[in-house]
Amino acid sequence: MGKMRNKASYILEILPGLLLSFAVMLAGIYAADFIGFLMQQAGILTAGSKTPVSGIFVAILLGMVIRNVFPLHERFKKGITFSMKFILRAGIILLGLRLSLMEALKLGAYGIPLIVACIAAALMITLYLTKKMGQSERLGTLIASGTSICGVTAIMATSPVIKAKENEISYAVANITIFGLTGMLAYPFLANLLFADEPMKAGLFLGTAIHDTAQVAGAALIYDQMFQSEAVVEVATVTKLTRNLFIIAIIPIVSYLFYRKGHEGADEKTKLPKWYTFIPLFVIGFLLLSVVRTIGDATMESAGSAFGFLAPAAWEQVYAGLSSFGTTYLLGMAMAGVGLSTNFKMFKGLGLKPFYIGLTAAVSVGIISLVFVSLFGGFVHM
Repeated sequence: MGKMRNKASYILEILPGLLLSFAVMLAGIYAADFIGFLMQQAGILTAGSKTPVSGIFVAILLGMVIRNVFPLHERFKKGITFSMKFILRAGIILLGLRLSLMEALKLGAYGIPLIVACIAAALMITLYLTKKMGQSERLGTLIASGTSICGVTAIMATSPVIKAKENEISYAVANITIFGLTGMLAYPFLANLLFADEPMKAGLFLGTAIHDTAQVAGAALIYDQMFQSEAVVEVATVTKLTRNLFIIAIIPIVSYLFYRKGHEGADEKTKLPKWYTFIPLFVIGFLLLSVVRTIGDATMESAGSAFGFLAPAAWEQVYAGLSSFGTTYLLGMAMAGVGLSTNFKMFKGLGLKPFYIGLTAAVSVGIISLVFVSLFGGFVHM
C-alpha cells in the first residue's frame, strides 16, 4: 500500500508540468500550421502544402516566452523535468521506426561515405573551436552533436550521458535552432544557384548541411515550391534520415571523447567510465526499432507482406503512426519542456563565445558539404 501511495503521489507531483508541456506542444503544432496557412494565403506556398515551420521549434519558443514572461510556479518543475528526461527518451526510441537501413542503402557506395565525411568534419571543427576558445567541454560536445547529426534531438540525447547542466542544454538548443533555421531559409536558394540542374546534388547538400530533420524537410519543401523539383525533397529526406542513423555511433563517441579528458573540475583520480555506459538504453532501443523497421521493409519487398502477415498498407500505418506519435507528441513535449526550463538569466555567465562556435561550425559544415557534394555528388544515385 505504501508503494502505491508513493506512486500516486509522484504522479500527482509531475502531472501539472506534464500537462503544461503537453499544452505548449499542442500550441506549437497549431501555431506552425497557422504560419503555413498564412504563407499559403500570401502566395509563398501553394494550396495543400505542408508548413515549412517546425512545430517543435515553435513549442520551444513558446516555452521560452512563458518561462521568462510569467513566473513559473514550483509545482510545474518536476513534470517539466520528467518530460525532458523520460518522455524524450521514449520519443527517441520510437524515432527508430522512421529510419530504415534500406533507405540508407539507396544512397549507395558514395552517398554514405559523403555523409560520414560531413559528420566527422562537423565534430572535429566544433570540438576544436571549443578548446581554442576555452569554452565548456560539455557545451561544446552538445553543439558538436547537434551540428553533426540531427539538431535538438541529438543534443537532448547526448546531454544525460555527459551530465550536461540546464544552462548548457538551453544554450546549445538555442544555438542549433538559430543557425539551423537560418540554413533552412537560405540554403534552398544557394542550392539552386549552384546545383540548379542537378537535383541529386541539391538534395544531398540540404540533407548534409542543415542541422535538424524538420529544418531539412522545410528547406526541401521551400526548394520544391520555388524551383519545382520533387526529386530534391526525396533525396534530402533520405540523406537526412541516413545521417540520423549515425546517432547510434556518435553519442558514444562524443561521450567517450568528453570523459577521456576528465570531468571539468574533477580531480586527477577521476576514472574513465566503463565503455558500455556510453551507450544509453534509449539508443539501443532506437537501434532495435530501426532494425524492426528494416526487417519489415525487407520482408515486404521480398514476400509482399511485412513479417509474412502484415499487408503493405497496414505495415505503413503501424510504423508511420508510432513514429509520428514519438516525433510529434513525445519529442514535442520534451522540447516544450526545454523551452519552459530556459531562463534567459542562465546565459549571462556563458557570453557570446558559444554562439561564435555554433556560427563557425554551421558555416564550416555548409562549406564542407558544398565541397564534398560538388566533388562526389555526381557518383550518388538512388
